[in-house]
Amino acid sequence: MFAMAARRLGYRVHTLSPDHDTPTGQIADVEINASYDDLDAVRAFAQAVDVVTFEFENVSAAAVAEAERHAIVRPNGRSLSIAQHRIKEKTFLVEHGLPVAPFAPIRNEAELAAAITAVGYPAVLKTATSGYDGKGQVRIATPGDVDAAWTTMGRREAILESFVDLELEISVIGARGAGGEWSHFGPIENAHEQHILDVSVMPARVPAATAALAVDVIRRVMDALDFIGILCVEFFVARDGALVVNELAPRPHNSGHLTFDACRTSQFEQQLRAICGLPLGSPEMLQPAAAMANLLGDLWEGGEPNWAAALAMPDVKLHLYGKSSARSGRKMGHLTVLAATAPEARRLVLEARCRLKI
Repeated sequence: MFAMAARRLGYRVHTLSPDHDTPTGQIADVEINASYDDLDAVRAFAQAVDVVTFEFENVSAAAVAEAERHAIVRPNGRSLSIAQHRIKEKTFLVEHGLPVAPFAPIRNEAELAAAITAVGYPAVLKTATSGYDGKGQVRIATPGDVDAAWTTMGRREAILESFVDLELEISVIGARGAGGEWSHFGPIENAHEQHILDVSVMPARVPAATAALAVDVIRRVMDALDFIGILCVEFFVARDGALVVNELAPRPHNSGHLTFDACRTSQFEQQLRAICGLPLGSPEMLQPAAAMANLLGDLWEGGEPNWAAALAMPDVKLHLYGKSSARSGRKMGHLTVLAATAPEARRLVLEARCRLKI
């Protein structure tokens, strides 16, 4: 979707990935097959382009530094380094006075014991790096869970966070340009199944004060990082109304895929505008509400989904990513619906997804 936005504005696109025939590679001008840690490949890639950006933040600091020697890299290496490491991320947020759940870093058994004492029960043990879609985290409810959770995590560097009694989860996606100009899409409400994003609805059901605080948090984060590009901040909204930062994603985010249809400027075009030094576009919604439902590989278990049944609904938009094989839990595409109200948008997008199984 980023490559589509870039091509529409006349840019050439090169992509580097360990995989072949990727969704981006299918429409890019040049597709490079290489490991993210292959510094020779990263160097050659960067030398052939003007600006480098990411759709995946777990790229080594060495690879980012090598790219920065030969091209403009946006967002910067510091932003990626902080966002890809939970201890650095939480420490950064605390240093800037931003709301997080009580937490403690863990590098050995002694720190684990101290963390349990400081954070208490229930808590969530998370790997410091490489966690996404619920991977790399285990809930700890009682003292008896501690050793098994630590073993499950491979006894490696981690973070222990106090469990948040959730009302709902929201995300805010912001864009910041090279001159510090700034824009955002407003809070998006997210529902998960098996720790994977299932449905996103815009706007989120939160009070105006909560929405304003979330927007203020993301702006402060972007300014502190001198961030150029698209950043998503995921939040927990607790039952008592408290707003807590869950994590930072320095790239277009799955919850913002609905902006491709719902907004005057999508998160992907906004990313392109920001990193290429163009004025930011309007994030205005084209209708009062929108909803997105992810399509996972499980839908293909009974054969090809019934695309015609969903597309018979006049307000439904279908996006398939061009991935070569469907498997359980793999994000294969999404449906988007625009409507007059958020509940109506959610109802329609869920109905459309149900029709795929007919």
